[in-house]
Amino acid sequence: MEAAAERRIKALQSHLNPSNCDEPSVLHPNPTSGEFVSEQGYSVVLPEKLQTGKWNVYRSARSPLKLISRFADKPEIATLHDNLVQSAKSFSDHKYLGTRVRDDGTVGEYRWITYGEASTARSAIGSGLVSRGLQKGSCVGLYFINRPEWLIVDHACSAYSFISVPLYDTLGPDAVKYIVNHASIQTIFCMPQTLDTLLRFLSEIPSVRLIVVVGGVDNRIPTLPSTTAVEVVSYSKLLSQGLASLHPFCPPNPDDIATIMYTSGTTGTPKGVVLTHANLIANAAGATYGAVLYPSDVYISYLPLAHIYERANQILVVYYGGASGFYQGDHLKLLEDMAVLKPTIFCSVPRLYNKIYAGIMNAVKSSGVLRQRLFYAAYNAKKQAIFSGKKSPPMWDRLVFNRIKAMLGGRVRSMVSGASPLSPDVMDFLRVCFGCQVVEGYGMTETSCVLTIMDEQDILSGHVGAPNAACEIKLVDVPEMNYTTEDQPYPRGEICVRGPIVFRGYYKDEAQTRETIDEDGWLHTGDIGLWLPGGRLRIIDRKKNIFKLAQGEYIAPEKIENVYATSKFVAQIFVYGDSLNSALVAIVSVEQEMLKAWAAAQGIKCDDLQQLCTDQRARSAVLADMDAVGRAAQLRGFEFAKAVTLVLEPFTLENGLLTPTFKIKRPQAKAYFAKAIADMYAELSASDSSSQKMKL
Repeated sequence: MEAAAERRIKALQSHLNPSNCDEPSVLHPNPTSGEFVSEQGYSVVLPEKLQTGKWNVYRSARSPLKLISRFADKPEIATLHDNLVQSAKSFSDHKYLGTRVRDDGTVGEYRWITYGEASTARSAIGSGLVSRGLQKGSCVGLYFINRPEWLIVDHACSAYSFISVPLYDTLGPDAVKYIVNHASIQTIFCMPQTLDTLLRFLSEIPSVRLIVVVGGVDNRIPTLPSTTAVEVVSYSKLLSQGLASLHPFCPPNPDDIATIMYTSGTTGTPKGVVLTHANLIANAAGATYGAVLYPSDVYISYLPLAHIYERANQILVVYYGGASGFYQGDHLKLLEDMAVLKPTIFCSVPRLYNKIYAGIMNAVKSSGVLRQRLFYAAYNAKKQAIFSGKKSPPMWDRLVFNRIKAMLGGRVRSMVSGASPLSPDVMDFLRVCFGCQVVEGYGMTETSCVLTIMDEQDILSGHVGAPNAACEIKLVDVPEMNYTTEDQPYPRGEICVRGPIVFRGYYKDEAQTRETIDEDGWLHTGDIGLWLPGGRLRIIDRKKNIFKLAQGEYIAPEKIENVYATSKFVAQIFVYGDSLNSALVAIVSVEQEMLKAWAAAQGIKCDDLQQLCTDQRARSAVLADMDAVGRAAQLRGFEFAKAVTLVLEPFTLENGLLTPTFKIKRPQAKAYFAKAIADMYAELSASDSSSQKMKL
């Protein structure tokens, strides 16, 4: 029997591709299931189909033979409703939701409601909706920014089997109108500001029967003509009416729809991602295998609750009984809010981490020679200690880093980055300066959030970690981009994912669903990845945004933009090219302080930064720095931008150049910068012509 088992292990071992990992692969038999896996450090590798002999499916090493679908210690939690019920029971008197903004609009210390109080409010809001005739499975729209009421309404939807549908306040009226009609939303919770928007096109959203105004004063709530058949009521009134007439819960089943989250994308109408309670619980349960929170943890909520990143974070906060404090609603005052809240967990996006990095470095450079030397001595000593596995001497924190830690309240023990790639240099910088765990994750709405996450003990940067324990991942060849799973030294291809976290499909859109999920249940992400040693995934490209240059070369602009983003002059960048031209051009939203410092060093007076942006010397300096980082990253010749236009205006949601997840809207950016793009190509054409004449 044992000899047969050994022979099978040897036979299976022969199917392994040892080039996948620098670390030795080891097969371990599981005596119960008879399955075998190949260890790759943080991941394990299994065959997709045993008969093919190809070992290409990666799972978390923390749960190699079973995809997680429930919390290990509380398997009875099957829905979002169960999640709050458990925490309201276990942490009834613990603070849960906090806000600084009082009813009169003034700002003070954080005031909290407990899990028990939130549970009661959830029952009241849900009962108020039931009393007004809302049926199980009805869609409820949430049209306001982060505040405690958002989560209470979401909890109410879970408790009474309604479907929550976030409406981004940044989407604009046309997209909001589309979503309300597409999802047949019957009730919308909004704020006084968004109420005005809704009332302007009320006749065009006929499914709506009730509008609840959060933060509105009863005597200022407008009364609509009876012909509209729409009732407008304040949140406080709905709450008090619900408390006076509580209805029993109507709990959902795990496979019931919890939410429809519309992704704005870069083109076309929004797509409704259908997520079940089982999807969201599986994702959170899988995430607990890599990250642990405590009831004492405090989280700052400012990432939009209309996005899956923040939604998933809040599910974990509830599961662990932590506290969630909300920002004032103004990103410019976020650091002020953090100084008061003193969070222990900080989740953000690279855009903000880059600003923190730039802010600290600018402060260091303007602090004088002695302070600069002290900072760099402390930084290098602490970095060396961290990356050699030793403990850094506490004197460096006392002398330098405690003041930096105070920027975020002084208590942050864990930082998480997601939504787009974080520069390895910035990640290492954060680890040193804030002295805490810094991890990067990768996910998407269609996978209920987390696809991969770095292990907390892993200090190698430049990757997004191993698979969530609730999914498995494989790479698929993309021959038109020259990516294959046979590539050396590391396999490359489109990232595909399967498991209980994968969404049910796009709402009322079978065609797009079939395009995204294949017949074997694999969701094709459109992202290109490679497997690093240790079973770590690195995102290297994007399949959907590729285009051809005139000479036939394929270009993936996001990859190039991620390289150029490390230039000291680049705050944001849009790389453009098309099949009519042989070269790339770029629009650079400049780091203004860096440009000023360069001008001063060159002896160029720059009273008018706008004028400096048009100065050929400034454009040449920025392009030269971009060329340097491009060479360091080994961009191919045709991937280098040949001309740049410098702008002061950042790419934002407000000017329509970014999606709510901070990705560039390429068609919109092309239209917005059409003249600058045309001018750059004319300039390049003229330059080519003059060089040809010289050769003649």
